[in-house]
Amino acid sequence: MLQTDINPAAYIDYALLDPAAVNEQVDRVCDEADRLGFASVCLYPCNIKRARERLLKSRVEICTVIGFPSGATTSAVKLYEAMEAVENGATELDVVINLGWLKSGQTNLLHQDIAQICEESGKPVKAILELSMLTPEEQELAAEVCMDAGVAFLKTGTGWAGGATVEMVKFLKEISNGKVGVKASGGIRTREQAIALINAGADRIGTSHGVAISRHD
Repeated sequence: MLQTDINPAAYIDYALLDPAAVNEQVDRVCDEADRLGFASVCLYPCNIKRARERLLKSRVEICTVIGFPSGATTSAVKLYEAMEAVENGATELDVVINLGWLKSGQTNLLHQDIAQICEESGKPVKAILELSMLTPEEQELAAEVCMDAGVAFLKTGTGWAGGATVEMVKFLKEISNGKVGVKASGGIRTREQAIALINAGADRIGTSHGVAISRHD
């Protein structure tokens, strides 16, 4: 049975991924996330230290993106980026997978790429799969490799290659079989969209429209 009385706020990873964002915007996003009870703020690595200071006494998690948006940086660079982010205060890591390795059948490299971040960071990793760029077979393979590597969540995409759909969430929910969480991200602008995705099985909603989604108009 579909739930219509869901409060989406607790599901929201409140994203500010505008590369031109200034300090005042970072502060505003942190304050809004704290006031409205969002799950996390999701920011570029360069803004994590400021967010940590702003949210020092808050329960809001501090999420950052690694290898964003392409996933095509080297494993060493991704690991360094992740570890520096954790040192600066990140508590969750959204890591873009290397799509080229997946499509080339180099699943050993893909597994290692993600597994080393999971193991060495000690933080929950959300693997960004970019489902809209994958065939059904590649989607399933990507999910399986990332779960085996130790991720805490499977994420639909960056939002740069299309938005999240109910079908994507249902697919990830089914293939994960409760082993990991599911994050929907990309193009989520309304409360109705968010509730539909949560009903489909999303445990987190990545959006820059968190305030509007949380409104009870």
